[in-house]
Amino acid sequence: MATTAGVYRNGNHSRNSLSANNNKVEKPLSFNPNPKNSLNSKSLPGSGLRKSAPPSLGTAKDDNGVPGRVRVAVRLRPRNEEEMVADADFADCVELLPEVKRLKLRKNNWDSDTYEFDEVLTEFASQKRVYEVVAKPVVESVMDGYNGTVMAYGQTGTGKTYTLGRLGEEDTSARGIMVRAMEDILVDVSQETDSVSVSYLQLYMETIQDLLDPTNDNISIVEDPKSGDVSLPGATLVEIRNQKSFVELLRLGEAHRFAANTKLNTESSRSHAILMVHVKRSVKGRDSIFSSETGNNPHMAKSLKPPTVCKGKLVVVDLAGSERIDKSGSGGHTLEEAKSINLSLSALGKCINALAENSTHVPIRDSKLTRLLRDSFGGTARTSLVITIGPSPRHRGETASTIMFGQRAMKVENMLKLKEEFDYKSLSRRLEIQLEKVIAEHEKQRKALENEIERVTTEAKLQISELERNYAVELEKERLNYQKEYMESIKKLEEKWMVNQQKHAGGENIAGLKDESSNRISNGEDSRVANMEELSEMKKKLQNETLLRKAVEEEVNKLKSQLAELKKSEASAKSDISKLQKKLEDEACQKEKLEGEIAILQSQLLQISFEADETARRIDKGWYEKGPGSLDSLMLQVRQPQINDSGIGEQASIAKLFEQVGLQRILSLLEAEDVDVRIHAVKVVANLATEETNQEKIVKAGGLKSLLMLLRSSKDETIHRVAAGAVANLAMSETNQELIMAQGGIRLLSMTAGSAEDPQTLRMVAGAIANLCGNDKLQMKLRGEGGIKALLGMVRCGHPDVLAQVARGIANFAKCESRASTQGTKNGRSLLIEDGVLPWIVQNANNEASPIRRHIELALCHLAQHEVNAKDMISGGALWELVRISRDCSREDIRTLAHRTLTCSPTFQAGMRRLGIDY
Repeated sequence: MATTAGVYRNGNHSRNSLSANNNKVEKPLSFNPNPKNSLNSKSLPGSGLRKSAPPSLGTAKDDNGVPGRVRVAVRLRPRNEEEMVADADFADCVELLPEVKRLKLRKNNWDSDTYEFDEVLTEFASQKRVYEVVAKPVVESVMDGYNGTVMAYGQTGTGKTYTLGRLGEEDTSARGIMVRAMEDILVDVSQETDSVSVSYLQLYMETIQDLLDPTNDNISIVEDPKSGDVSLPGATLVEIRNQKSFVELLRLGEAHRFAANTKLNTESSRSHAILMVHVKRSVKGRDSIFSSETGNNPHMAKSLKPPTVCKGKLVVVDLAGSERIDKSGSGGHTLEEAKSINLSLSALGKCINALAENSTHVPIRDSKLTRLLRDSFGGTARTSLVITIGPSPRHRGETASTIMFGQRAMKVENMLKLKEEFDYKSLSRRLEIQLEKVIAEHEKQRKALENEIERVTTEAKLQISELERNYAVELEKERLNYQKEYMESIKKLEEKWMVNQQKHAGGENIAGLKDESSNRISNGEDSRVANMEELSEMKKKLQNETLLRKAVEEEVNKLKSQLAELKKSEASAKSDISKLQKKLEDEACQKEKLEGEIAILQSQLLQISFEADETARRIDKGWYEKGPGSLDSLMLQVRQPQINDSGIGEQASIAKLFEQVGLQRILSLLEAEDVDVRIHAVKVVANLATEETNQEKIVKAGGLKSLLMLLRSSKDETIHRVAAGAVANLAMSETNQELIMAQGGIRLLSMTAGSAEDPQTLRMVAGAIANLCGNDKLQMKLRGEGGIKALLGMVRCGHPDVLAQVARGIANFAKCESRASTQGTKNGRSLLIEDGVLPWIVQNANNEASPIRRHIELALCHLAQHEVNAKDMISGGALWELVRISRDCSREDIRTLAHRTLTCSPTFQAGMRRLGIDY
């Protein structure tokens, strides 16, 4: 029998296309971000509305990373040729109300059930409208760095493959979600800096096969033991550059996909098809460490912040159709295929039921399909589900089952996580470029210095040689002059002496001959006077000669001194040269040391960022999976999954990092000007604070004071969140609790709670205050500094994790008050009642979230222990909740405590009689 499957397959079939009769242009609508609760058909006769999913969080909060509900749209296939004949006398089993986003499923001619969805698509809805309301928001989230899933579920032959995988080569308006999604992705990515890669798989008979490489028919699923992320390393990964290559890839994959002819569908898919699109984008505006990789800046950047890369993954899942064997007529191998399909879809339904009911156990490992989709339901991806149904009343049971699957899926909430990471390869490449520039500059300076030293040395040698030559010439000139003057002086003296001798001899002869001469005496005296004068003149000349000789000797000594100084200058120049050479060697060693320090800093930065992000992820994961559901310390809940996940290896790694870097250095980074450095530092401190052995060291080193200073001075939401988490870790110790209070910690936490909007920040602040609420000595001071009012103010967030911490703090405070009243150290009404907490307690006493409900039930029981609180509790409606707790509470100890309180309190007994409560 020819059915609709041939219409929706990629081929030449053109019968009954979903968009064939769609002649009007419909305005694209987004999913309703806050659908109203459906009404119960029993309470409103005639309306037929059943209770649907609970109110979801707003779209804006989803974008900020808070839990986002799975969005579900329903699409109706038009009647095919067979149904037009066989069901001609019967009305369709469903009636669509797209204006109010509701669907009526007829029980009979006069009664029907009504269900509400995020979007209701009629048989006339175009493929473009289906894409824009179902898949486009998910694609936009993937481009922003989130994981996203688009999935089609429904009975075989209802149009799943047509909705998702239609290529639309003959009619472009018939293109499916896969083709349209890739068109939007390729428009937004940059071919230079971004990349898009695709894997196309099928899950056939519980084996994962590669549709792009049929020989690869048994791909293994690999799970990260720390993060729990699922990957398929054996799958073919093809990089996409243009739309044409992607369409060819889809055509190749469809050709290898298993299909069979059944009574319900001539081309029934016998496998689940899974298209995985990996998008890697560079985040603009954050890569500002260097001006460019080949810039002219010769100095290394002070910051080692690497560029940021967003990694989003889009998963499009075309599930095989569910079928009943008696209707499809499957037999032989086709029957085995149908069994495998139904088993995997059943496993998926069980997981969604468990998630919708907040069950403690989700059977993810029952099927490879559920393991592959663990991130799509209850994980970190933004998920849109389109359920496809047919109008035939003969298949009303399958249609009802599909509708109920969608209703349960609407109750599943995912924790959307931004997938960002640091591009350390780019950072390393840029650091290498900068290092090469520094080395080249250093080498240039070294060569210039060597040339200058060589020039100075050459000039010094030339000057020394010139001075030596000049000295020798001058010395020889002086020697010859002195020798000449000396010889001339000797000659003159000899001549004068000879003249004097002759005169003296002549005088004696005349005196002997002329004894009688009268002037004998006078001539002898004149000769004597002349000789004396000559002798005096000779003495003066000798003295002048002596002085001249001394001057020459002094000039010689001066020249010798200059020569010695020149030699000393030469020795000093040689010493400077040796010093410069040693300096060059030291600079070379320093360069090698700097290179080593750069490598160590890169490694430490990578390690710190990785471990801090891992800690934050484990904290988030621990809170989300387990919930803060006990009266134990906040960080005890975080530490347990950390120990289970990471084991001794990671603790040793953190301890090694702690020893290498040093606590004082880590704490000094809390005051760094770079915001990212402060964020990494406070993450490391928060990680260290989870260990009791490190808490005392952190406090002694001033870590608590630094954390409180960050809460006071920083305006960064991430720093507030992580610092509050670190304070919550330290608040586990009673001694630290008193220090926190003494340093104004509760006032700072209250201020942070008043200004914060992020649920994760509020959760950390509420956890820290909740720990302080468990200290009997600090109750009055905590209340006086606004601790209780801060807890009550945080309920505005409405986030279940925040409410659970608020409830835990109130329960701890009430427990301490109850203990003080029993010991006789406290009189009068409860401070919680005086601060107006009782109405909120009563309002949330029967909260759907078990951790919130359990803490509030315990708080009510502790408040009721003191008789003075009984009247306020009765007037506030708490008596009814105490009665309910004593009967229906899941915990026996709380149920017993409530029963004992009611039976022992005269005021409560009188109140129950007055209200007519039979107890």
